[in-house]
Amino acid sequence: MKPLLDLVVLDCPDALALGRFYAEVLGWELEDGSDERWTTLVPPGGGITAENLDGRTTLAFQRIEDWVAPTWPGGAHPQQFHLDLAVHRIADAEPAVLAAGARVHDVQPSESGSFRVYLDPAGHPFCLVGG
Repeated sequence: MKPLLDLVVLDCPDALALGRFYAEVLGWELEDGSDERWTTLVPPGGGITAENLDGRTTLAFQRIEDWVAPTWPGGAHPQQFHLDLAVHRIADAEPAVLAAGARVHDVQPSESGSFRVYLDPAGHPFCLVGG
């Protein structure tokens, strides 16, 4: 059996704060023991473990003392990666991500409107993708 993608880890200045943001946006839970140094989210149905290979890939966050926010779409600290979050309608999902602490990015490269770029509270770009 091939390995399964278990965890995607985002560097940030405060793991608990960013974990709470994504928990609210995604409707996932914080794993017991999460703190400002390391926070893991638990998706519905649980994450992948040695005992539960049918679980889902999840997100974790780790504090970096000398954190510098990404400077997408260019600059000294490019994004390096981003998350795409699928939604039925961007206009319906946007108010909730803004209320959770996201902000709309100044750069919006989608000419068709099929995705919209936001910044999470730590400055990572992410997209809502949908109709």
